[in-house]
Amino acid sequence: MIKAHGPLTSSQPRLIAFTTQGSGGNEEARICELLQHHEFLLFPFDRRAKIQSCWKLLHLIRKRRPALVVLEGTGLAGGLALLLGRWLAGVRYVVSSGDAVGPWVASRYPLLRPLFGLYERTLCFCSAGFIGWTPYLAGRALTFGAPRAVTAAGWASYTLSIDKRTVARREIRQRLGIPDHALVVGIAGSLVWTPRVKYCYGAELVHAALHARRPELRVLIVGDGTGLDHLKRLAGNLDGRTVFFTGRVPQSEVPAYLAAMDVGSLPQSLDGVGNFRYTTKISEYLAAGLPVITGQVPFAYDLDGGWLWRLPGQAPWSPRYLRSLVDLLDGLTPDQLKKKQDALAFPPNEFVRDVQISRVTAFIDDILDSPK
Repeated sequence: MIKAHGPLTSSQPRLIAFTTQGSGGNEEARICELLQHHEFLLFPFDRRAKIQSCWKLLHLIRKRRPALVVLEGTGLAGGLALLLGRWLAGVRYVVSSGDAVGPWVASRYPLLRPLFGLYERTLCFCSAGFIGWTPYLAGRALTFGAPRAVTAAGWASYTLSIDKRTVARREIRQRLGIPDHALVVGIAGSLVWTPRVKYCYGAELVHAALHARRPELRVLIVGDGTGLDHLKRLAGNLDGRTVFFTGRVPQSEVPAYLAAMDVGSLPQSLDGVGNFRYTTKISEYLAAGLPVITGQVPFAYDLDGGWLWRLPGQAPWSPRYLRSLVDLLDGLTPDQLKKKQDALAFPPNEFVRDVQISRVTAFIDDILDSPK
């Protein structure tokens, strides 16, 4: 069912919005918030029936001839509908994305690199504008021919006050059997196993638990996915003793689990995927007051206000990165940790929700006011 959003003043909103992730997800919530000051129709893209959704969307575009279509994501079926709508009906579109499409697909299916590299360039070149989750992605889109771009990095959907974080920290640790004095390093996210490099988020932390000499070290991995069983096998008899797996938890409970941690892991590779990202979890980590361990990726320099550690190594599965992580956790003192935590009293303003909504509102207004 197509839904109307915004302060409707007419029966024909000028915008159509959708996400290739599908209805009801985080990306749909993001684009609805970013467009909240505009009238728009929300198209229910069904990722289980991508081809059918592509043709239904194209039919809607040609029938209604909106001033603009806004896509959150870069899925091929959704992008094809936009390109056909542009070529066949002259309808302009804007794309919002958190990944470099060509490198991301190539990291999983190397033989598809040329095809998706061409797709990404074409999608940007034919667009009316690009909303990047990072300034690096915005710059990439401009290089590929997007006529204009803006950055909207995302924001934490849920936050807890300091008092509530203290209560949540105690309750989660008691529930899992983690001592109050333990140093807990953790990660929250989708655990997708990549066979080519034998890695998923959290593998670096399990490795640290296996090799660190610090007796009070604990690892907390929040999330589910194809990598969970691999991580449990890697942890072996440490599972439930020093390494704790929660499996899937409701999004509303994630802040409580983050509150149980002392340090968050945000592993990214130094390549065409990781170098362009902030990662979707960084805003939630910062909202939870968590200092961050990451690699030597661009954001680790641009956003560093004294609250993160940069580890060397080309990727979080590289021997150098893993050795450095173990050394860091073995040698981390309470004073060093507190210094990082104190730096979060002044978090970067890139992740302020209202600032991003205002920025995107102006961006869309300017596109609508510009000639085709």
